[in-house]
Amino acid sequence: MYKVFTRTFWKENNKYLNGLEPHLGRKTILARVSTSEQAITMCHEYNTTHKPGRLSRKAEFESV
Repeated sequence: MYKVFTRTFWKENNKYLNGLEPHLGRKTILARVSTSEQAITMCHEYNTTHKPGRLSRKAEFESV
């Protein structure tokens, strides 16, 4: 079983370079799937159809 989720990798902070500070954001679950192939496909589809933006929001997965 795999959990597919999104999160941001930066947060706003004016004390740091370019106003960004490295930060692993909260996980927002998109789906739970049974195979790693399904999880990889979901992440790939999300990441190609959604721009990461300034805070670099991307999909990833982990084993449950």
